[in-house]
Amino acid sequence: MAARAALRRRYWATVPARLRLLRAATVLLAVALAVLLTVAGLAANGMWDGVAGRDAPRTTSAADLDLALNDMDAQAANTLLSNGDAGKGRLRTPYAKAVGFYGDARREIGHDLRTLAVAAQGDRPDEKTVENLADDFAEYQELIGRALENDGRPGGKPSALVDYRRATDLLQSRLLPASRRLVSSNDSAFDAEYTAARSTLSGQLWATVALVLLLLAALGVLQWYLTRRFRRVLNPPLLAATVCTLLAVVLGVQMLASSAAHLRGARRDAFDSVVALSRARAIAYDANADESRYLLDPQRRDQYAQSFLAKSQELYGLKGATLSSYDAELVSTWQAYASDHHDLRFTGEFRRELDNITFPGERVAAEKTVDAYAVYQRDDRKIRALLATGKEKEAVEFCMGWDPGTSNAQFGAWTAALDKVTDINRAHFTASVDAGRSAVTGLLPWAGGLLAVAVALTALGLRPRLAEFR
Repeated sequence: MAARAALRRRYWATVPARLRLLRAATVLLAVALAVLLTVAGLAANGMWDGVAGRDAPRTTSAADLDLALNDMDAQAANTLLSNGDAGKGRLRTPYAKAVGFYGDARREIGHDLRTLAVAAQGDRPDEKTVENLADDFAEYQELIGRALENDGRPGGKPSALVDYRRATDLLQSRLLPASRRLVSSNDSAFDAEYTAARSTLSGQLWATVALVLLLLAALGVLQWYLTRRFRRVLNPPLLAATVCTLLAVVLGVQMLASSAAHLRGARRDAFDSVVALSRARAIAYDANADESRYLLDPQRRDQYAQSFLAKSQELYGLKGATLSSYDAELVSTWQAYASDHHDLRFTGEFRRELDNITFPGERVAAEKTVDAYAVYQRDDRKIRALLATGKEKEAVEFCMGWDPGTSNAQFGAWTAALDKVTDINRAHFTASVDAGRSAVTGLLPWAGGLLAVAVALTALGLRPRLAEFR
């Protein structure tokens, strides 16, 4: 009881004691709020560094690897298909382009494997996946190298085809599933980071609101006590401190809310579409390779026709469609969508993108992608029709040609349209990251400075009153 009485006399029994206690409470709450905002700001900056420097790049590297593997195999098939018999009867432009694209894809795969190996450090399942990918890729290159070597000898096409079959089987059974696991694994890790960051920002926002209410209550009690005890209506420095606190709070809350909004924009609005479109591009290259494989390998034509259809369904899924019915159903469902953008009678990666239209120009670009895809699909039927009527040479030339109106030219137009809508989302992802960083660096110093001014004004407002008791 004696100790309690002593504490009461020291901190509450006298007017100066009460003023000092209220001043201490105000200063401590202001400092706590400043510390919270500073910690939140530093965490937000770290979050943006992780998003832009780790989470997004490792996901896109895995997607790029998936694409490059498909492209490399497609170009290997194109090289074999356009080479003729050891160069005799070679389709020169398609052959030259296939050889060049093959080298580009091989270099891209090497770069992506190195990037993913660094990103996987500390994650044993991903480390093992990357190690297996590197080993399998070495074996794949050896098989393709043998196929190209055999194809360079007169009459070597059958032996080349045996090696190519083994290579593409290795690609489909091991390389592509592993690369797609990496896409899913890295995208899931990014999603987990996103969910955790959003939860942290929400918690920091509520903690800020709680501290603000306590700080404003302390300033209000202090103002009320001065008015009641010293018979003054208002204490100007305390009033100014309250205004500074309110401004600091507005800036701090805006910083946290903007960070959360820009994070959602970067991940959900932009990057979800980037992932869907990257998958679509990889599937597109694999489907295009199936056309070349279909022409190259008569023994597996049924297999490659079904594989092409399966990949078409992954892109623009139509329930129960076959190669003979796919085009008509694509036209009817696409016309239904054109009449009503809520009438989506298809599934697949294009549906994922159309369900996530967010940015100016994105819908038009996405629709042009599907329009170009529809033309490419019709070209595929022409290839099969030419082959069915015994016009194999014409089918190969139409499939491999780069002149306007040929299949490869239309494939290029389709992938260019796909790249355009992807670039729109990539640009907005970058813009969201930059805006999120700017919200922290632009608002945090002002919020901290205003809280410091509020502390100084509180001390200044109480100084004359405390001096009356000396």
